[in-house]
Amino acid sequence: MPFLGQDWRSPGWSWIKTEDGWKRCESWSRELERENNQRNLSHSIILNSDDEEIFSNEEQEYTSKKRKKDHFRNDTNTQCFYREKWIYVHKESTRERHGYCTLGEAFNRLDFSSAIQDIRRFNYVVKLLQLIAKSQLTSLSGVAQKNYFNILDKIVQKVLDDHQNPRLIKDLLQDLSSTLCILVRGVGKSVLVGNSNIWVCRLETVLAWQQQLQNLQMTKQVNDGLTLSDLPLHMLNNILYRFSDGWDIVTLGQVTPTLSALSEDRQLWKRLCQYHFAEKQFCRHLIVSEKGHVEWKLMYFVLEKHYPTREQYGDTLHFCRHCSILFWKDCRLALLFKDSGHPCTAADPDSCFMPVSPQHFIDLFRF
Repeated sequence: MPFLGQDWRSPGWSWIKTEDGWKRCESWSRELERENNQRNLSHSIILNSDDEEIFSNEEQEYTSKKRKKDHFRNDTNTQCFYREKWIYVHKESTRERHGYCTLGEAFNRLDFSSAIQDIRRFNYVVKLLQLIAKSQLTSLSGVAQKNYFNILDKIVQKVLDDHQNPRLIKDLLQDLSSTLCILVRGVGKSVLVGNSNIWVCRLETVLAWQQQLQNLQMTKQVNDGLTLSDLPLHMLNNILYRFSDGWDIVTLGQVTPTLSALSEDRQLWKRLCQYHFAEKQFCRHLIVSEKGHVEWKLMYFVLEKHYPTREQYGDTLHFCRHCSILFWKDCRLALLFKDSGHPCTAADPDSCFMPVSPQHFIDLFRF
C-alpha cells in the first residue's frame, strides 16, 4: 500500500504540475524562514554591538516593542494567498472525508485577492469583510486573520489609488475599529488567537488607514472630451434611476446644479423606497409634508435605519447543491466554453446553482 502522507523524517517537497510534468519547487514557508533568520541575525548584531550600553532600559524596551511590531507587519506582507476557484464544503466527517470545512479555511482557500480587482465582485468582498469584522473575527485562525488584514490592506491601497468606493471602506474600517477596541479592552474576557500586542498593532494599523482615507482628496480630472454634464437631461435621469443606493444619488447630485435638481425628484425616491422596503414598513414610518406630499427621500433614510436594504452585487459566490461546492462562477467562461466553474457531475448543473450572499456565506459554516 503506498504511503500518501509526508515523510516523517523531513518536511517534504512541494511539487507543481507543468506541461512538461511535475517539477519540484521550494515552498513559500522556507522563504519566510530564510527572511526571519536574516531578520533575527540583523537584530542580534544590533543587540550584541558595543553601542548597546548607550541605551537605557526604557529605550531597550521601546525598541523591542517596535521590533516586534515591524516583525509582525513584515510577516503579514509575505503571507501566501491561495487562488482556488472552488472548495468542497463538508460539515461533518464521512468515510470518504475526515474533518470539516471552517470559515477560516474557506476564506484562506478561495481567491478573494483577485476578486477585489474585479469591479463586479468588489462590493461583495467588502460586505463579507464587514460582516466578519462585526461577529466572526475571533473565530478565524491565525493564518486566516493575517490573510484578512492582508486583503484589507490591498483594498485600502486600491481605494487610495483609484479614488473609488471610499465610503464603503470607511464604513468597513469603522466597524472593524469598534470590534478591535472591544477586543483590546476586554483582554482575558474572550479567547483571542495570537498575542495581545498583535491585536494592538492591528488596531493602530486600522486607525492609520482611517486617517489616510480621511485625508483623501479627489483630484479633478482634466478632460477635453464629452463629460457627464454634456449629456441630455433624459439620459442623466436614466443614470440616476439605475442607482440602488440613496447615498450614491446624493453624492452624484453634488456634482452639478442640474444633477442636484434631478436628484430631488420625488418619483425617483419613491421607486427607491419601493425597491428596498415593503408597504407595511411605509405605513409605520410615513412622513408627510405640510403640503400633504409624502417625503420619499426623508422616508428612505429613516427606513434605512430600521430595516435592511436589498443587497445587489454584480457577481457573487455560488453554491452547488448537488456537489456541495462553493465557487466563483465566471460568466464569460460559462458562455464561451460552457464552464460551470467547478467539476459538476449533475445532468443539469445550472439548476443546482444558487447565489450566495455575504450573510449566507457565513451561515454555511455555522455548525
